[in-house]
Amino acid sequence: SHLRFSLGPMKPAEQEPKSGKRYTMYHGTKVQTARSIIQNGFQQSADGMLGPGVYVSRNQKKAERYPMNSPVTDRVVLKLSVDCGKVKRIDKDNHPLQKTWHSQGYDTAWVPPKCGMKAVPSGLEEDCVWDPNRIEVVDITPQIQNSLRENDYIKYS
Repeated sequence: SHLRFSLGPMKPAEQEPKSGKRYTMYHGTKVQTARSIIQNGFQQSADGMLGPGVYVSRNQKKAERYPMNSPVTDRVVLKLSVDCGKVKRIDKDNHPLQKTWHSQGYDTAWVPPKCGMKAVPSGLEEDCVWDPNRIEVVDITPQIQNSLRENDYIKYS
């Protein structure tokens, strides 16, 4: 899979993704997993808050938090171009389609920012894309760079 570096204008993460459009999104992962994704593409997670799929966000800060249990030196953020297909808004706990949206004909589930779902304490936007083939990797950012950018004042001892 080749990396492509030209993307259209970015959409604000606060707006609902429009069906049938491509969006810039992000996915945080470990270095080794990123290598596998670039070579073989994404694979669906078996389950999660929104059921099976690939979990991504248009908010890069959200992606930078993952994987939560990994040291910052082993984290990278993949910048993606995502074809959302048909989008279902999931905006409350125990939503009737929270894990079954795909069986109702949707390609992506979208959790809006600050919607109050207990499973998203950060309040940051989240998406779950059913078909990994809708996702193309366009760039990679080592997490350590993001951390250094935010903390210019880090002192080395």
